[in-house]
Amino acid sequence: MSDAAESAVVETESAPLVGVYRHDVHKARLRSHADAEDWVAGVRVNQAVPRGADGDAALLSRPRGEPSQTFEGHDSPYRLSLVSGSISPLVETASVWPAIRDLIQLDDPVELHAAWLASREVGVFSESVYYPYTSLKYHTLLAAALFDNYRAGYDFEDLYLAVEPAGKGSPDVVPHRTVLETAGVALTVTGEPDGRPAARLGGGPVRSFADVWSRLPEHPFQADSGREWRVLDAQLRRIRSWSTALQYIEDYCRRFESGGGSAAGFGGGR
Repeated sequence: MSDAAESAVVETESAPLVGVYRHDVHKARLRSHADAEDWVAGVRVNQAVPRGADGDAALLSRPRGEPSQTFEGHDSPYRLSLVSGSISPLVETASVWPAIRDLIQLDDPVELHAAWLASREVGVFSESVYYPYTSLKYHTLLAAALFDNYRAGYDFEDLYLAVEPAGKGSPDVVPHRTVLETAGVALTVTGEPDGRPAARLGGGPVRSFADVWSRLPEHPFQADSGREWRVLDAQLRRIRSWSTALQYIEDYCRRFESGGGSAAGFGGGR
C-alpha cells in the first residue's frame, strides 16, 4: 500500500507530543522541509510543533538568520561526529530507514520518548546540512522537552539542566524531559529540578551548552576516575550547540564502553 493510500485510513492529526517526535522525519528521508510529505508509512508527520518549541530548540543549536555553510565540502544530511570526524558507519547499512519507520509508528508518547533516547539510527542525521555536527536526534528530544515544559506552564527562563550523576544507581528518566541517557547518566531539561544538581538555561534560547555545563554545581561524570572523563568534561565546556554536545556525549561514551580507545580528538564546527 502506498503512503498516500495508507494516509487515507487515518483521519485524525497526531496528538501534540506524538507530533513533536515526528515533526522532522523528512530529514531522515533526506528531504527538505519544502519537499516533505505529510504522511509517511501510514502516519501523520511534518506537523508544526506548538508553543514555539521547535524554533526554540533550533536556537539552542543553530544561529539565528539565514544559514551558511560551516564545513567546506560537506553538504550531506548525514551528521559528522566530533569524536571520529566522519559520518556514522550505520549510514552504509540498510537498517537505518526500517528502524526509523518502526520508531515513528509508535503512537504512545512515553514509548516514543524512550525509543528516541535509545535509538542510534536517528543520530546519523544532522539538524541541517549547513551545521553537520548538530544532531536530529537531540534536536527532537530538546523540542519535546521544551514543549512538555511549556505546556506545563513554564517559560524558557524557568528551566534548568538537571543531572543524575554516574555511580548513583540507575538514573531516573523523566518522560519527554530527559534529553540524554547514557553511561548511567541522565540529563533532563525541566522546571522542576527536585533537588538534583542543576543550572538554569538562561533568559532565552541560544547556543549556550558550554555555559550551562560550566555552571552545574556537580558534574555527572567521574572526572577523577580517568583521563578520558576529564577530556570529556573539558570538551563539554567548549561546545556551544546543545544537540552537538548531547550527541558528542553519546558518541564518546559509546566508544569507551565498546573499548574503542582514545576519543580525545576534537573537530570544529561547534
